[in-house]
Amino acid sequence: VQLVESGGGLVQAGGSLRLSCSASGFNWGDYGIGWFRQAPGKEDEGVSCISPQEHNTFYSDSVKGRFTVSSDGEKSTAYLQMMNLKPEDAAIYYCAVGRLPARSSGWCTGQIHLERPMYISRGQGTQVLVSS
Repeated sequence: VQLVESGGGLVQAGGSLRLSCSASGFNWGDYGIGWFRQAPGKEDEGVSCISPQEHNTFYSDSVKGRFTVSSDGEKSTAYLQMMNLKPEDAAIYYCAVGRLPARSSGWCTGQIHLERPMYISRGQGTQVLVSS
């Protein structure tokens, strides 16, 4: 399994970024993809997930209404559109693959699917910086 994130950068508060997570090494659509962020001194926080074939999505309260997760099966890529960014959104963002087959487990239908132990593998991450 290989995951490669891109799209991070420096934006002003209120700005937008779109992150990409390009995946290989497994059957895209069979497993959910989670987006996490890692800020200095804080635990990893799950912000969103998607179950590509079932079209399930879920968001943490901290990003709901500002972030949108999507996927492109032909490109085996997941996206995280981030809008109205706040300084507290600054972190390294990374994607990870769900631990269980999405369809049989009802992936990405609840808070549990934003828990880091529910995922295996991860990419190297992409840095998001937000200036106030």
